[in-house]
Amino acid sequence: MITEMLSISTIGKAPPPRTNFSPSNGKPPRASCFICCVRKNAESNGSSGGLLQLQLGNQSSDENVPQMRSGVRKLFREAQQNILYLNKQRILAMEELDRVKRERRSLLDRIEQLERIKLMYTRKDKFSISAELLLRIDSMVLTSLIGSKEASEFRRLVMDSIGSIADYFSQIMHKQDTELLVELRHFPRKSRKSGNHIIHICTEMAPVASVGSLAPYVTGLSRALQRKGNLVEVILPKYASLNLNEVHGLREVEAEFHSYFNGQLHGNRLWTGVVCGIGVTFIEPLYYSAFFGCENIYGYSNDFERFTYFSRASLDYIVKAGKQPDVLHIHNWETSIVGPLFWDVFVKQGLGGTRIMLTCQSFESQCVEQPEKLALCGLDPYGLHCSDRLQDNNNSHLVNVLKAGVVYSNNVIIMSSMQTKGQIIHARSHGLEPTLTIHKYVLFNILQLGSVWILILWQVLFFAKGSRDAFACCNRLVVSQDCFSSGVYGAAFHLLIQLDCRDKLVVAPQGFNSSAWDPSVDKFLPQNYSADNMKGKSVCKVSLQQHLGLQEKASIVLVGCIFSDISNIELENLKTLLWMASRRGVQFVFMSSAQTPGLNSALEYFEEEFKDENMRFLNKYDESLAHLVLAGSDIMLCPSFDDTVLQIPLKAMRYGAMPILLDFTDSKYGHFVDGDVEGTEFSRYIKDTFSNMPLNQAIDELKNNPSKWDKKILDAMIKDFSWDAECCDIHISAYTAIKNLPNIESYI
Repeated sequence: MITEMLSISTIGKAPPPRTNFSPSNGKPPRASCFICCVRKNAESNGSSGGLLQLQLGNQSSDENVPQMRSGVRKLFREAQQNILYLNKQRILAMEELDRVKRERRSLLDRIEQLERIKLMYTRKDKFSISAELLLRIDSMVLTSLIGSKEASEFRRLVMDSIGSIADYFSQIMHKQDTELLVELRHFPRKSRKSGNHIIHICTEMAPVASVGSLAPYVTGLSRALQRKGNLVEVILPKYASLNLNEVHGLREVEAEFHSYFNGQLHGNRLWTGVVCGIGVTFIEPLYYSAFFGCENIYGYSNDFERFTYFSRASLDYIVKAGKQPDVLHIHNWETSIVGPLFWDVFVKQGLGGTRIMLTCQSFESQCVEQPEKLALCGLDPYGLHCSDRLQDNNNSHLVNVLKAGVVYSNNVIIMSSMQTKGQIIHARSHGLEPTLTIHKYVLFNILQLGSVWILILWQVLFFAKGSRDAFACCNRLVVSQDCFSSGVYGAAFHLLIQLDCRDKLVVAPQGFNSSAWDPSVDKFLPQNYSADNMKGKSVCKVSLQQHLGLQEKASIVLVGCIFSDISNIELENLKTLLWMASRRGVQFVFMSSAQTPGLNSALEYFEEEFKDENMRFLNKYDESLAHLVLAGSDIMLCPSFDDTVLQIPLKAMRYGAMPILLDFTDSKYGHFVDGDVEGTEFSRYIKDTFSNMPLNQAIDELKNNPSKWDKKILDAMIKDFSWDAECCDIHISAYTAIKNLPNIESYI
């Protein structure tokens, strides 16, 4: 038994020497030899060996028996400690192995995700190559390698031959500009197509610079436009906070580029790259480097100066690069100053065929400033500080930058999925109602005609068109009548026949990225599904329940809610709904994407107050879990159907979850009698199908009338409300309308 114990303490070591003990001689081995053996084994195991340093000398074995027993007991205890230590190390090793396995699985999942992204990028590679080639053409112009006229021909060539030109140049994009130029000149010309050339001058673009709803809109719309044969480019400030990992082929343009600001020309550094298959130019000020070297995109006291500098520099760059786009697409107040700059300064610099379109995500942020600040970018403060131009409607001593965009654009797109034009103008224009009413119908820039022509067009509108808004259309300008002639009236009438008095203000719904949010191919889901085969949805539901520690049962009604913001009133409504639904055994999953401490505290309070095993509150947004919440939920509670940031109603329908308003009595989705066509296709579908249904009614229908429920769900899943659908179609119609406007100079 003792030898077995000793052998345990020598795991992994050489066996101890055997003693020559033979039963035949009747004598045990000498104690000193035994202790020596024990000491060697203990030393080989790293033991202290204190007890093994026994000096037996010539003492008899009987006198040392107690010491021997004490040494053996201590050795036994040390052997036990070694065993416990080894067991502990074994457990730690197993835990480490599990951790490594989890990391390996996570790494494999990440690699698979990156491969999917790479595959998606490869599928759009023709757009990426074409975009990069267009940026190289810009570089050739800036470095004086080619002229503006030849560059324009090359841009049209790329636009008309995206597929073939991508195949031709894919292997030679690494060559110098001079070598690419030779290939461009030898590339066969093809017939011209009817696509539009659009340049966005904007302050956000997903995923490189993303704050609000503008970023996904610019990227989603641009990709949809390119898929339909249009040429799209984007100009952005080069923020210090740019996510450059998402920019492919980023390169600095080796050319001097100056722009005007505050009475002087200032140098800028130009960078080009491709984002999601779209060519992007980044402008980096050198003298005013602090403008975009800060951490955030918005929220500084000099925001007017920052974005005015960028707007002017963008126009200077377009002229120097020899671009002649069909449409300059500007966004919100930040680039609205492009409107008056274009018509007052740049239109005669080779841009006579270019038109201006403004998109407003909302009218809440407008930027009012002192009129004299307009001189910073080269505008005339005195000529623009008047009621029909930039003067603010509420503060007459100030100018309104967003109003400049509305007045000086050929077309204004208002982004709203649920509101009608009348609702926006009369209830959500934040003081711009007079301006929006005046510019409701005129498609062309009325300010370019001159006061005499304005009065003539008003009279033609009134008598020939019978428009009640004729006086408003002509900006309420009173002029003398001593310059009229029948020829002028005829020209005005001919012009108006072509214009047909179409809308200048257009409402367009938001879209969403249908390739990234598609349950039939979503890699974040445990099992995919579609409207043709819904078996995977119940699997996703059970997986979500398991992940969050909820009761795992597909028959339980599960309500999800993902939101970026929620008001105090909506929180109270939510509290009431939770009390009512919790008694019915309904499961709730709430996920917040907001970083607002007050909102997260409110959710924590809810969690403490209810202490319901059927409720889960997640105060941190997780992209992969968001996919599972949408797939696992039967119902998605939505603070608004006009969700411009997370676009939950659109995604919910795609994933087979019914979107239900958190406050279904919200009057802001009621009808507004203003003579407008009733909203967008999306708003009509939502109002007819979901908007008047409270949560309890939805739960009852799901439980008591599953066939009716399934019909609604399947119908919603096959609807296309992506960027490629209604949103893109409305924009293309608006682009085409203003692109085909006649040159007014030809009638004068």
